[in-house]
Amino acid sequence: MFELFKNIDSKNYKPNYGGLEIFKFIGPGLLVTVGFIDPGNWASNLAAGAEYGYSLLWMVTLSTIMLIVLQHNVAHLGIASGLCLSEATTLHLKPRFSKFLLTSAMLASISTSLAEILGGAIALEMLFHIPIRAGALLVTIFVMIMLYTNSYKIMEKWIIAFVSVIGLSFLYELSLVNIDWNSAMTGWVSPSFPKGSMLIIMSVLGAVVMPHNLFLHSEIIQSRQWNLQDEVVIKKQLRYEFLDTLVSMLIGWAINSAMILLAAATFFKTKTAVNELQQANHLLTPLLGSNAAIVFAVALLFSGIASTTTSGMAAGSIFAGMYNEPYDIKDNHSRMGVAISLLVGYAIILLITNPFQGLIISQMILSLQLPFTIFLQVYLTSSEKIMGKYKNTLFSKILLYSMGILVSILNIALLVSLF
Repeated sequence: MFELFKNIDSKNYKPNYGGLEIFKFIGPGLLVTVGFIDPGNWASNLAAGAEYGYSLLWMVTLSTIMLIVLQHNVAHLGIASGLCLSEATTLHLKPRFSKFLLTSAMLASISTSLAEILGGAIALEMLFHIPIRAGALLVTIFVMIMLYTNSYKIMEKWIIAFVSVIGLSFLYELSLVNIDWNSAMTGWVSPSFPKGSMLIIMSVLGAVVMPHNLFLHSEIIQSRQWNLQDEVVIKKQLRYEFLDTLVSMLIGWAINSAMILLAAATFFKTKTAVNELQQANHLLTPLLGSNAAIVFAVALLFSGIASTTTSGMAAGSIFAGMYNEPYDIKDNHSRMGVAISLLVGYAIILLITNPFQGLIISQMILSLQLPFTIFLQVYLTSSEKIMGKYKNTLFSKILLYSMGILVSILNIALLVSLF
């Protein structure tokens, strides 16, 4: 996937930003957006809308704003320093700190892989009646083969296109159902904490602001190998990277919101209890009729494969970074990181008795790790030694640290509600 962004001779590159030149800077944000409609997101959004109606839409808004700022900030690290987040952590932190932080990031990647593999397995069960555990094994093996052979590039555009069509289908369906738009508008901007909702709130946060995507975004950006000595090139990168990130994240916000709106207008309105991801196919019935279940399952399978692939790549980048190396699937450290994330994630699936609850909890775990990644990236991007004159401004530092503190407070509230 990174090879897609290496087709420019960076040393002799002369920027020309007319016409289609801008598209040479577009891509990483769209790749991250695939994670917006992964199985974990579908489960979290379905639960949020079905159990609490429109009242948790604010968390999608807040999470997306945070994601735009954080992804833009971590992309700056790759552009200005030529290092991904994992490499910079190893190079610029003391070993005991870097190993702890990157190990926690690996655990978050494992939790992500668990959700993505599980989503693909649920899809196989819907399509071919394959047991969840057997389906999870098939998804794991298939993704590992694709990653180790780089054959995923053949399917990549088709997967993203199909999953995007399903996401747009959710958006289109808003015109087919009776949405209480006044309640929706209130829900988008008014924070509320209904009784027993903290687990769902934090799962929505973890499903949107995924720690492994922060590591992956910085890896993709720096893998372009631009000419870091050319200040004009760097400034253009920073400008167009923000456009890429902003547009991509807003698309993700719209699709996530649509899922919650549809769940609120159907399951919450009829007081229908939701206890499995398969029930989400009913959201597509007005548009797709009797074929909704099949189309939903195929989309879920492709989504699971696509997001498992990116999760594995992020794990490879994190693990390779522990050894101060960039992601390279031909390198043993990258290959080992991929294997750890996918195989351990699969092993945990063997112990899960409730797949839907497993998806929700896996996303909540991501929110618990998130403050560590936020504070880490803010420390690195605020360093003049690492970023030079592109270090964070005072306003950026206040904003980013405030996000880290807010996520920490929400995590504490979650733990208090559980115990």
